[in-house]
Amino acid sequence: MAEPAPAPLCVDVQCAVDVAGTPTDGQFTAWVGAALSGAGRAPSGVVTVRLVAEDESAALNSRWRERAGPTNVLAFPGPGAAPVAPGADIEIGDLVICWPVARTEADEQHKPLAAHLAHLIVHGTLHLIGYDHHGEAEAERMESLEVRILAGLGFADPYGESGADSDTET
Repeated sequence: MAEPAPAPLCVDVQCAVDVAGTPTDGQFTAWVGAALSGAGRAPSGVVTVRLVAEDESAALNSRWRERAGPTNVLAFPGPGAAPVAPGADIEIGDLVICWPVARTEADEQHKPLAAHLAHLIVHGTLHLIGYDHHGEAEAERMESLEVRILAGLGFADPYGESGADSDTET
């Protein structure tokens, strides 16, 4: 018997803040899917992307990372690579984007907002599936993959001379 095809990718975009000028749900889905594919994973499962204000980001950052203040992206991996129940979709995890921080960073780095958001989504998605940047070798591996994925999406190197995303945290 053939193995069943993986479920399609479902990206649930939640807006908990006024997000004038936000990309479409389809763009968020494309960015998550590109990150998964670029990392050698099937673009399937469920990812929640929540766009929040500074107070919610700061509360989550304090509770889960013990760091003060809002941050651009937080990644909360799901329960693992297997569905939580037979026939259920794989819960890849949740990404929390602080909308005001992301907008400010894009402006300060002289980047289009969509390019910066795509980078935050790709970066966060890689965290959801186990990538990290604690050591120099890990950081180089992750950044190289991000640059390749973003290039495939038509975006410039986010770590290039136009302004590094050195404060991309998760």
